[in-house]
Amino acid sequence: MKDKISNYELWFVTGSQHLYGAETLKQVNKHSEIIANALNSSSYIPLKVKFKPVVTTPDEILEICVAANTSKECIGLITWMHTFSPSKMWISGLNILEKPLLHLHTQFNREIPWSEIDMDFMNLNQSAHGGREFGFICTRMGINRKVVVGFWQDENVQQKVGIWSRAALGLNESKNLKICRFGDNMREVAVTEGDKVEAQKLLGWQINAHGVGDLVENVNAVSENDVDILMEQYKKEYNINTTELDNVRYQARIEIGLKNFLEKHNYKAFSTNFEDIFGLKQLPGLACQRLMEQGYGFGAEGDWKQSALVRIMKVMGEGLEGGCSFMEDYTYHLDPNQAAVLSAHMLEICPTVSEEKPNIEVHHLGIGNKDAPARFVFNVPEGKGINATLIDMGGRMRMIVNPVDVIKPKPLPKLPVARALWVPEPNLEIGAHAWILAGGAHHTSFSMALNTEYMEDFAEMLGLEFVIIDKDTNIRNFKKELRFNDVYYHIRK
Repeated sequence: MKDKISNYELWFVTGSQHLYGAETLKQVNKHSEIIANALNSSSYIPLKVKFKPVVTTPDEILEICVAANTSKECIGLITWMHTFSPSKMWISGLNILEKPLLHLHTQFNREIPWSEIDMDFMNLNQSAHGGREFGFICTRMGINRKVVVGFWQDENVQQKVGIWSRAALGLNESKNLKICRFGDNMREVAVTEGDKVEAQKLLGWQINAHGVGDLVENVNAVSENDVDILMEQYKKEYNINTTELDNVRYQARIEIGLKNFLEKHNYKAFSTNFEDIFGLKQLPGLACQRLMEQGYGFGAEGDWKQSALVRIMKVMGEGLEGGCSFMEDYTYHLDPNQAAVLSAHMLEICPTVSEEKPNIEVHHLGIGNKDAPARFVFNVPEGKGINATLIDMGGRMRMIVNPVDVIKPKPLPKLPVARALWVPEPNLEIGAHAWILAGGAHHTSFSMALNTEYMEDFAEMLGLEFVIIDKDTNIRNFKKELRFNDVYYHIRK
């Protein structure tokens, strides 16, 4: 289920005006095309960067914005003010623009040619004040956008454009995402609840519930031959560390039936609930892990918000090193020398974050009152990651992100689940304190491919409240930030 990200485009749009004359505009057009082609060939930018002719009138700007809105290939605009583009020309276009916007504040030349600079050069190279004019109108109109400042050939500039482009991929996925809920949320749990109508209005998600009977019907229809084929795949790709192969076969059956159902209805994320599994012999475990490995989003206990976030973050991180998984903060290691969090879930952690080839094991599960389910068992490797969650604050969504350092755990011979041990920034005491103050869920989307900048860009595109807990977090100031946010979003509403 890999996404064809090469099918998507970013349109490179340069602003100028007719006062400079035809010859100057030819130079502007030439410079613009060179920069667009350079970005298009950058290894940091996963999408096509498509050059568009320079715009110099309100009608041309409106036309390009209308075209971007209606194009299925275009998922964002990169704008550059090579010269001075009077920004009232941009009002009509920006008013109707529905695609994310990046303002690249650069110039064609890296340095000032000290001994040769004259007024002709100055008239041609006016990004310094052309970009400020464009910045004013975006701010005046309240346009959410990313601003990248620097020379267009520099790696750090291209990296920032690349990060924003992946956030645009996430936005595109969000606006077209269908989520399947098998059963409802876990009974009496608050944080997994949410306003599904508001989520569709704000985020674009279509969130539909199906009875578990719909899944059971598809699982029972799977042929033994199809199960045999999938079992052979398991043997090739994983270590089967159990003699209870019938239990593994049943998870293979669930995987096939579940995938058939999701594909039939074009769902790319789903949730299950161990309280609602009537008709299934096992709680889906290995099946959910395998589908996450193939790109689906997943949330346990009916947590549709995290299932969507997992899917979106998988799309954003496609092609990058490091995986992404549904995750849950489980238990603490309160060692005064290095306090840490042991994160896991009873069955459903994605093998894209595995340190090595996962084991398939079968163990009793003391919840759900069903047969012992097969599941992957592995450790998450040491390295940098982020923990992200999305919560419903009543009238708005809040995204909370916390960078973590994954460390090596001691042997866990009696814990038959996939697991990660990490230290949250800035440390467990402040990190957990701030997370709780912000209302952060125990369920998260964990990624070792993305960092906070990806998530901040994504949240900015949607107008989501974004709360970061990192090495600079101070609890006193953090409390103030949350209060300021409450005031801002109350006024905005």
